[in-house]
Amino acid sequence: MVQRLNNFYLEKIVPELSKQFHYTNALQVPRLKKIVINRGFGAASQNAKAIDSCLEELSIIACQKGIITRSKKPIAGFKLKQNMPVGVAVTLRGERMYAFFDRLINLALPRIRDFRGISLKSFDEQGNYNLGLQQQLMFPEIDYDKIDQYQGMDISIVICSKTRNEAIALLQQFGMPFINKK
Repeated sequence: MVQRLNNFYLEKIVPELSKQFHYTNALQVPRLKKIVINRGFGAASQNAKAIDSCLEELSIIACQKGIITRSKKPIAGFKLKQNMPVGVAVTLRGERMYAFFDRLINLALPRIRDFRGISLKSFDEQGNYNLGLQQQLMFPEIDYDKIDQYQGMDISIVICSKTRNEAIALLQQFGMPFINKK
């Protein structure tokens, strides 16, 4: 099933960005490559029930099962042993990526309390965007009564673009709610 945002990209955004940046080929237009959702356990890494709960919540949000990331080496200051679970990650591509991105822009971000927009400072030089969320309640799929503890997550939107300005233009065309600072 082709997602609504994917059709919107192909029909509206590609011609608009081609005109704006004077592209001669449709393959030069910036596009979403993947979205990576990462969530650390913190102190909950000792608790197997909390790990399963975190993995299940992230699977519900992303509509794809996540993988448990493990530590590579021991760090005594953090009470961390080698090969100990430290987080959960999900990499979304294709139709699932567009479905998640649509829900993020149109459902989750507007549900944040006192939301005024997201910052333009989180772009790197290649045009990738990183977003940190403080809790999981903004996603409508999460049931408030089933939450053990509030946990945030990091969302990295990887964009195939040559410059930062092209990536900003792409996300603005998708309707990403940026703060308008002048």
